[in-house]
Amino acid sequence: MKSVFYLLDTAPYGSEKAYGTLNSAAVSLTGPDVILGLYGDGVYLALAGQDSNGLGVPNLSDILYAYGELRVLAHEPSLLERGLLWETLIETVELTDEEDFLEAMEKSDCVLLL
Repeated sequence: MKSVFYLLDTAPYGSEKAYGTLNSAAVSLTGPDVILGLYGDGVYLALAGQDSNGLGVPNLSDILYAYGELRVLAHEPSLLERGLLWETLIETVELTDEEDFLEAMEKSDCVLLL
């Protein structure tokens, strides 16, 4: 397997899904090409300046900084549907339109939705 696309479609807090998907993608970096695709509520993971102290959980956007080699794509239509602007994203995140997002998924050998 040469490439893996992890699809995250849930908000970063309130469940283990975002944490698990992010960490699965991070530990896969030593093998195939890895892309983390943020879709739907998953785009909230890429917002800069998150403060999760009140929740008592790790700040997941900080993990994106820790794994700078992880390619992260944010689905622009999902961002716009939530009234968010690209300027609010972490600078390491790539903003992609519908066509480019789907193309990245299709070109991947494996798509994982955890």
